[in-house]
Amino acid sequence: MRLWVDADACPNVIKTILFRAAERLEIPCILVANQAISIPPSKWIERRVVSSGFDVADNYIVDNIDSQDLVITADIPLASDVIEKGALAINPRGELYTKENIKQRLGMRDFMEQMRSSGVQMGGPATFSQQDRMAFANTLDKLLAKRAR
Repeated sequence: MRLWVDADACPNVIKTILFRAAERLEIPCILVANQAISIPPSKWIERRVVSSGFDVADNYIVDNIDSQDLVITADIPLASDVIEKGALAINPRGELYTKENIKQRLGMRDFMEQMRSSGVQMGGPATFSQQDRMAFANTLDKLLAKRAR
């Protein structure tokens, strides 16, 4: 099992939780981004810098995961591709993407994109909270415990 992180937009507090989990459980944590991301010295934590471009980091993750891996991303199309490959995906707020909910998430994403492109002013996502951080940590712990068995 490996942890893959869509690192360009991942909150630093979530990266810290992932770093601790990787060290504690001795599992690889791979951060993928199109720029160098700061990581602590560890044999369990590494970064992969990919070229800039649309979906380059996403494609790298999809091309390199296997069914035992867990991907952390807020990118819904990436999560959909991860699920198609049989791996798990969660977002930084602790929501597990599943075969049952991913189509709805894709539909909502596309709808919101249409609204924005037609000029409708919309707010961004809610501020990342302590509750979000705890939800992520709890979901991560449950998934890692389940995979360890």
